[in-house]
Amino acid sequence: MGSLNKMNFIIRLSALCLRKSKMQQRHQSSRRPAVPLGSRILTDPSKVFEHNMWDHMQWSQEEEENAKEKAAENSLVKVQWEDQDIYEREASKYWNEFYKTHKNNFFKDRNWLFLEFPEILPEKRREELKTEERSSEHTKTNSTNVFSHKNEMFEEGEKYWEKNYGGGSTSVQGYVYNKNQAKSLTDDSQGKNCGEELDRLESFPGSDATYRILEVGCGAGNSVFPILKVLCNTPGTFLYCCDFASGAVELVKSHSSYNSAWCSAFVHDVCDDALPYPFPDEILDVILLVFVLSTIHPDRMQGVVNRLAKLLKPGGMLLFRDYGRYDRAQLRFKKGHCLSENFYVRGDGTRVYFFTKDEVWNMFNLAGLTEVQNLVDRRLQVNRKKKVKMQRVWIQSKFQKPLLLSLNKPEETTERHPYR
Repeated sequence: MGSLNKMNFIIRLSALCLRKSKMQQRHQSSRRPAVPLGSRILTDPSKVFEHNMWDHMQWSQEEEENAKEKAAENSLVKVQWEDQDIYEREASKYWNEFYKTHKNNFFKDRNWLFLEFPEILPEKRREELKTEERSSEHTKTNSTNVFSHKNEMFEEGEKYWEKNYGGGSTSVQGYVYNKNQAKSLTDDSQGKNCGEELDRLESFPGSDATYRILEVGCGAGNSVFPILKVLCNTPGTFLYCCDFASGAVELVKSHSSYNSAWCSAFVHDVCDDALPYPFPDEILDVILLVFVLSTIHPDRMQGVVNRLAKLLKPGGMLLFRDYGRYDRAQLRFKKGHCLSENFYVRGDGTRVYFFTKDEVWNMFNLAGLTEVQNLVDRRLQVNRKKKVKMQRVWIQSKFQKPLLLSLNKPEETTERHPYR
């Protein structure tokens, strides 16, 4: 009985420290927290229905085994090969029908993006937002935070970015150098030739920008417009966004907030290596890949990631978030919807894959990118009205293109994940 009281005391003390920490608590269940992957911890199971979402859930061994059994059961009956071929060849048709039906009403705007992925913004703009955030805090504490490792996760991307894009660095023809290196390049004849070559390049959307972002699979713009809301007040920035569903791109272009002065939306199939992008390789600072790769056939994923890696500047970041293995969405599938292992087709013909952290690491590593963050995000989603609990699993990752001296070509990178 004494050990039980001790455990309850520790749990309550931990919860108290969390509330008093610098982490900004969500005051409304519809809002995201001010730290990566959330800060609402369920310490009292009897209060599970007080909020819509609980963060950092730990599964028991029994829950893990039950999830595996459900996934194995709904994978027993596979979709016929003839039908699988249709889903692959007509993938854009199914997504066009999706957006024709739902318009921009299906997904909510991702206003949480800057909390999970501060690297989306240029360093100066990030600092401005952080200053605004600090000024809005009503209480502060100097007490040690037992959950400080969550704050460290938030700073991981910041440290990488400051290292490569700090005040002592600059960019010449899309490459990152310190200022002395840049001066020597522009002073010698080879540097002059580079400058002349750059002048000869055909103008493209965003060619005058100094900071460029690409969102792959933009859909109806649920990431685009929260980003543009910030970028429109950030000089020198430009946002590209693409989708292979022409109907989705039209929804973006017809939106009242769309402006070609700082955004270019275009139709593009990332699975087709022969299709050119409307801009040169190695000019992007950030690529956003959120709930997109899971819609692509597993056999084609590596080729997509390899091609996207070529678009990044050395030092550029690829930000990834997608479905994790044994997410509720996977376990809800009925028999007959499984295409291959962990790959399913929905009733509307759209497809979805469920990743593990190691799979994500291997894909981006083989593309020559370096891990900055790679996490499994487990949450408990609650329907308070129906008293239903749903286990959600997502993978959130950040990968960086190495600087010039350490850049590996995708075909030369064969190292496997150290944990496999």
